[in-house]
Amino acid sequence: MIASASSSFSSPRLKKLALAMMVLVALTLVAAALYQFAFVNPKFFSYAMELRAPRLIVMLTAGFSISAAAIVFQTIIRNNIVTPCLLGMNSLYLLIHTAVVFFFGSGSQFATNPVMAFAVDIVLMGVIATFIYYSIFKKTGGNVLYVLLIGTVLSTFFSSMQNSLTRIMDPNEYDALLNTLVASFTNVNMACIIPGILILILIALWLKKDIAILDIISLGRDQAISLGVDYERVLRRLMVGVALYIAVATALVGPLSFLGLITANVARQVFTTYRHTYLIAGAGFVGMLILCAGQFAVEHIMVYSVPVSVFVTIGGGLYFLYLILTQK
Repeated sequence: MIASASSSFSSPRLKKLALAMMVLVALTLVAAALYQFAFVNPKFFSYAMELRAPRLIVMLTAGFSISAAAIVFQTIIRNNIVTPCLLGMNSLYLLIHTAVVFFFGSGSQFATNPVMAFAVDIVLMGVIATFIYYSIFKKTGGNVLYVLLIGTVLSTFFSSMQNSLTRIMDPNEYDALLNTLVASFTNVNMACIIPGILILILIALWLKKDIAILDIISLGRDQAISLGVDYERVLRRLMVGVALYIAVATALVGPLSFLGLITANVARQVFTTYRHTYLIAGAGFVGMLILCAGQFAVEHIMVYSVPVSVFVTIGGGLYFLYLILTQK
């Protein structure tokens, strides 16, 4: 009797979640198709596809990775209005590119070769993220507030160093640097996309078991430990995974600070469930939808006058204020 009541209660809820997911997937497919095929001159169809296909792949990859990392990060921190940019990866990305131009020049291989630039970003950001968010998390006994504080301090530190370098940099070098500091999908290189996707897949496989118990992690430390979860070890691995996901996405397209905040909270509002299977997938499709629709507007409405990161930053800031004023 209890089982039948439970199944009758959960069945409509599961159908509602499945319907919401189907609608979100359909909207994402429509936005992706519009970006890929709209306003294409039939004479230059193959040329347009060669340009748009890598951009679309990067948008889908970055949108999903940043959004999935945001859901996991918010579950770890147990706060829905924080964003993974607090880990300092965006500021570190700006510092790396500024330091490369400052010490090697804008004409060096590290600055002009997209594959080498991507490799430098991945290696430095990956090593620093792994060291900081694994060793320090272990040293602080799994205290997420300490890690969050350290990330905030590091963000300020990296930004200060980056600003110091730009102040004493040659003006011509600074002009060449500016284009690389803003998130952009117009200059993506296919040679960087495949390694980036492979890295994301390997990280997901490494964290497969930890992601599967996120529903238990969301209950809190004491409840998770009582259910047999090695809480500190799982959180260390997840924190490193979040930092690496943000590092890969940032290395591919540049910093998109507020995207994770938007997508994670929209997914939580659309999918009113504790199940992270729906939350991660839903946030990923929201991120892909926002980037595809935003880049479509940038190219065909704004005519490249404003990058998509500006829309994400403005929208994210306003949405953050809305969350602060409306949520407890």
